[in-house]
Amino acid sequence: MTHTLSIMEARKQLTSLPETLMHDGQVDVLEITRRGKPVLAVMPWELYDALSETLEVMGDKELMAQLRQSVLEMESGELISWQVAKQELGL
Repeated sequence: MTHTLSIMEARKQLTSLPETLMHDGQVDVLEITRRGKPVLAVMPWELYDALSETLEVMGDKELMAQLRQSVLEMESGELISWQVAKQELGL
């Protein structure tokens, strides 16, 4: 869920923003506006970290090709058990 605050209001509430963004187990994003137009997004670090990691994976062509191949194999039923995978990896 996204909440909106003006930049002036966000400045006043800066120290309480972490609590504002996390409530009832939900993670919110705060849209900061200047003159009614969005200029910043404020989010909990965990959400930023997850988004950053996702973008990094999506930017890696080789990794995305492997991911697509894995999805195709899964959808076609070409799966192996965890026990077999561990044996093949020598774990």
